[in-house]
Amino acid sequence: MATDVEIALQFSPLPITEISERLGINSDHLHPFGRDIAKIDLKALTQNKQKPGKLILVSATTPTPSGEGKTTTTIGLAQAFSQLNESVCMALREPSLGPCLGMKGGATGGGYSQIMPADRINLHFTGDFHAITSANNLVSAAIDNHIYQGNDLGIDPRQIVWRRVMDMNDRSLRNIVLGLGGKMQGIPREGGFDITAASEVMAMLCLAEDAEDLKRRLDRTLIGYTYASEPVYAAQLKITGAMMALLRDALQPNLVQSFEGTPAFVHGGPFANIAHGCNSVIATRMAMQYADWTITEAGFGFDLGAEKFFDIKCRTANLDPDAVVLVTTVRALKMHGGKLKNNLETEDLVAVQQGLGNLDKHIESVAIFNKQPVVALNRFATDTDAEIAIIRERCAAHDVAFAETTHHADGGKGAIELAKAVIRSVTQNAPFKPLYDLDLTVLEKVRAVCKSMYGADDVAFTKDAEKDLKLVQQLGLTHLPVCIAKAPSSLSDDPELHGRPRDFEVTVRSIQINAGAGFLVILTGKIMRMPGLPKEPAANGIQLLKNGVIEGLE
Repeated sequence: MATDVEIALQFSPLPITEISERLGINSDHLHPFGRDIAKIDLKALTQNKQKPGKLILVSATTPTPSGEGKTTTTIGLAQAFSQLNESVCMALREPSLGPCLGMKGGATGGGYSQIMPADRINLHFTGDFHAITSANNLVSAAIDNHIYQGNDLGIDPRQIVWRRVMDMNDRSLRNIVLGLGGKMQGIPREGGFDITAASEVMAMLCLAEDAEDLKRRLDRTLIGYTYASEPVYAAQLKITGAMMALLRDALQPNLVQSFEGTPAFVHGGPFANIAHGCNSVIATRMAMQYADWTITEAGFGFDLGAEKFFDIKCRTANLDPDAVVLVTTVRALKMHGGKLKNNLETEDLVAVQQGLGNLDKHIESVAIFNKQPVVALNRFATDTDAEIAIIRERCAAHDVAFAETTHHADGGKGAIELAKAVIRSVTQNAPFKPLYDLDLTVLEKVRAVCKSMYGADDVAFTKDAEKDLKLVQQLGLTHLPVCIAKAPSSLSDDPELHGRPRDFEVTVRSIQINAGAGFLVILTGKIMRMPGLPKEPAANGIQLLKNGVIEGLE
């Protein structure tokens, strides 16, 4: 079977000017990065007055190592809409170098449902991640310099909450000690690194409505406390203007295309297990402004990315998806039913049946938001008709639409059935209802998510989390939504519990205040905001060939 790179070499991208013309974007608003990538000026968002199109959210059952193909399905579905002569555009997240070089590999789709140029998108792209990293670390440098230069604000080095970031998986940098070079090297203090995708700057850029909104968010970002335990905000360091300068181009969404010439805005890249997991509001609005249908996705399973899509992104930006797609595979349900990854290719009707509980829970979760999903079965060559029939029958029992797809092998035509089912489903969806009211206590909000989305019996706050909760209350930030950081491989906070776990409690170990982003990060279980590399990282298989082609970035 051909690799994704070999398949990609069969396609030549259309000039990006042609893609933008199809969307109706004024050429004055196009800033090309070569022939097949462009930044789109934010003026394009305000100068197009047409009514916004419909929004489709793609999510999935709980991820497994066998893969569900959520991004591939999103791209295949968009290509199917194009084949049906519908006006369509995608709004996707940018890949992070951490997963690309670590465990997951590239994030531009697969088979005949990819966006291109995949190598550039997966690596440095237009430099957005680097700009976000630099803006974040400018704050860190300014904090340490302020203390070194006399500390007029009285910042307590022991109470600095702002962390450095880098776009790489590096577990050794999770917790470090700074300033050990003597008097001229700064005040010694504890610190650490998160991955760029988990940074508050990333979240602020993705949730900002425009440049002015981003500046307001940067100004109100909490960076630490004084010796008197008074909060210190980024505006007090007088560096948010420089941060805006660094982020000027990064705020503009990136336009690319799929193999079949379907346009895609790819912008922002927060992870859904440790951040809010959605592409930028600006890119989503841009796509909706220039196409009748916008197809977007939220990271990991519905319990993580989609819950945050509704409770944070939709609530913040006044968005409401017209349809929801829930992606699953026979292989994933077998793993949820107890089978091992190396034993998924033989038919096992019992394992599929036992794994259906995970699908059941996610279908029920979609309904909590007042939506009715279309279940997309991403078919693999080893799947049997009998296995698929079990899933189809379960969807019928839930009275939700089901569509089998082969977009990985067949491109857009392999998702035609799914596209038609999605179009039919639009009339069945009412306005979304948030999972919780913002005037609830933080504990009540966390409990609502854990019980409704994960199926937990209750939540337990550690002593550290209770101390953090008191700070939230003192700062008057209890009205903020919650962004729960949790293991993505389980509905629980224990990554080893697959299927549909029952009779468990979620442990909240700390709360991080993201006042600029406008939410509270709730850290549960043992989740880390700086991933580590696996024993055999994907980077080991990546090579730059003599012809300039990058091999192994899949």
